[in-house]
Amino acid sequence: MSTGRSLSTRRGGRSTEGDREKGRLERLRPSERREVPKSSSDAVHATQKPGQSPVLAAVDLGTNNCRLLIAVPYGSGFRVVDAFSRIVRLGQGLQKSQELSEDAMERTLQALKVCARKMAKRNVTLSRIVATEACRRARNCDAFLERVSVETDLEIEIISTDEEASLALAGCLPLLNPEIPNALVFDIGGGSTELVWHRARNHDTHRNGNGALDSISLPFGVVTLSERYGGDRFDPATYRKMVEESRAALDDFETRFGIGAAIRDGLVQMVGTSGTVTTLAGLHMKLRRYERNRVDGTYLDFSEMEGIAEHLASVGYRERAAMPCIGSERADLVVAGCAILQGICERWPVGRLRVADRGLREGILVDLLQRVLPAE
Repeated sequence: MSTGRSLSTRRGGRSTEGDREKGRLERLRPSERREVPKSSSDAVHATQKPGQSPVLAAVDLGTNNCRLLIAVPYGSGFRVVDAFSRIVRLGQGLQKSQELSEDAMERTLQALKVCARKMAKRNVTLSRIVATEACRRARNCDAFLERVSVETDLEIEIISTDEEASLALAGCLPLLNPEIPNALVFDIGGGSTELVWHRARNHDTHRNGNGALDSISLPFGVVTLSERYGGDRFDPATYRKMVEESRAALDDFETRFGIGAAIRDGLVQMVGTSGTVTTLAGLHMKLRRYERNRVDGTYLDFSEMEGIAEHLASVGYRERAAMPCIGSERADLVVAGCAILQGICERWPVGRLRVADRGLREGILVDLLQRVLPAE
């Protein structure tokens, strides 16, 4: 199955603020996160034939999940026609070994083969397949991506933390309230956590097309934090340590922008996109099974989230696994996600959070859509 010719190098990725990205990477040990070279174009794969209607695909290969969306243009936006998501834990054990394990690579390869089959079945004409933190860190990632290319014909691009945050923001923009001038938008991933400080177009200046003023990438997510603090068992003291670590990692960002002052003036909204956030929303709504249409766009008060999070941290793995919207695949990771979320909420007490079951994949589709829609 061919997904088309790559229009740029595999290890590409735009950075609207190159110096800022370099500065964030330098704050980590070189062995922990490799720098992603900048590229003037995206690794977009095109196969559209004359007269063929465009079919778009976006694949997000993260530390914990492999996700696919396939969509077609619909009005000024897009309509999703197929989707796939599988927990692959590509970054499992990466924190200790600095390499992707054979088991993790095999699980991920099988998921990517499903993506390739779905893309072929839907006759995808334009696609972008990106990898994030696990591939940024792993010493053996180039060999893994070569294996993926040979066995699936998928060419994966490792994107920078800066672009990861920008794409997540683009996917969440429809959920922002235009009457509130500032927004904190975050994505808690498996290996890293991205956060964007955003200002709407109609309020003051902005630095790029999405209105993002700046972003930060925390070098931990639900997988890495869980592994560091003991896996699936957490006592109250350990949970509190995770919260404090997450909160402290945001201090420099607060100092640079004075976000707390804007919050006190009622000028900030918050949007969260991650499995942690959507899981807490599902639990709060007492859903017997997860329903995206009910969760996406809903609001959660901080007090509600904190109560659920602390309860999850207080019970064992089996109790969490038995809960609707969690299950055995997330039961050992959700507590770490709660700690990161609580750290963000304590650092910036906006009061409530808008839940987004959307993000990087949707951001990619928005970008691809601009390539196929006629200019106005």
